[in-house]
Amino acid sequence: MIDTLPLLEKIAFPAISRKKIDVLQLNLGYRCNQQCLHCHVNAGPNRQEEMSVEVLQQIISFVKENRIKCVDLTGGAPEMHADFVFLIKSLHELGIAVIDRCNLTVLNESGYEHIAKLLADNQVQIVASMPCYLEENVNNQRGKGVFESSIKALRMLNELGYGVENSHLILNLVYNPQGASLSPEQIQLEYDYKQLLSREYGIVFNQLYTITNVPVKRFGSMLISKNEFDPYMKLLQDAYQPENLDSVMCRHQVSIDWQGYLYDCDFNQMLNLPLLDNDTAMQNNRLHISQVTAGDLQSRDIIVAGHCYACTAGQGSSCGGALS
Repeated sequence: MIDTLPLLEKIAFPAISRKKIDVLQLNLGYRCNQQCLHCHVNAGPNRQEEMSVEVLQQIISFVKENRIKCVDLTGGAPEMHADFVFLIKSLHELGIAVIDRCNLTVLNESGYEHIAKLLADNQVQIVASMPCYLEENVNNQRGKGVFESSIKALRMLNELGYGVENSHLILNLVYNPQGASLSPEQIQLEYDYKQLLSREYGIVFNQLYTITNVPVKRFGSMLISKNEFDPYMKLLQDAYQPENLDSVMCRHQVSIDWQGYLYDCDFNQMLNLPLLDNDTAMQNNRLHISQVTAGDLQSRDIIVAGHCYACTAGQGSSCGGALS
């Protein structure tokens, strides 16, 4: 795997700082039943990293003590975590909004058939990967048979009430470009998704999020191997919109890795750019969730580099889709 950090650190990006923390994004581990070309985590079936019960308990305590509004679960496939059921039920009992970033196909895997109902029973919002409404494109990006399995999972979720009109169960889909390009306009693309998925498969959902591919880990390595890294970075920089700086996700959320260490975002986590303890003389003293309060993180400078242009190009991009 080619390290893109030295290239990204050479690219200047405007200084920004954090505001109030509303969202914790937890990377529960890197194990996944898929191995997608655009994955910025380099997740796959053979990854063994997984958040411990001790760290989960520390996070639950942090959420209670700091009145965090939302916990956003990602991975890998977060549903494959051994204590996923415990975490979902614990957060629901606290009245915390929970987002599950689901690849859909995991819901059809042996041993995970109960997950869809668990999510519905605990009113978890689902943000589901669906990089295109065309079977060929999805299978090219995510693997043979993924489109068919995704459609099966979406129908199951609809039957549980997800995405259905007047239901409180929210189902949002995620579009990623097929390669080194920016996303189309989100509103129009959402319309196209809804029309085709409803007409061809009887599937409904709430919103479509367009998310720009960030040049780190597997996707960044692929760009370098094809000599597309520099042209892609130029595309992102040329499309930079300064008004997107006010809405980038790192201003209001913090990312936590499977060991409990803190980062400004999931992409910084993959680049090994952790938050450091400014009150110690020790170098590389990473901040851990057990060491901080939300107040400690407020107004801190955010660590930036060239990859941040992916979040500010064009419509902008965040875990909640386009910014403008």
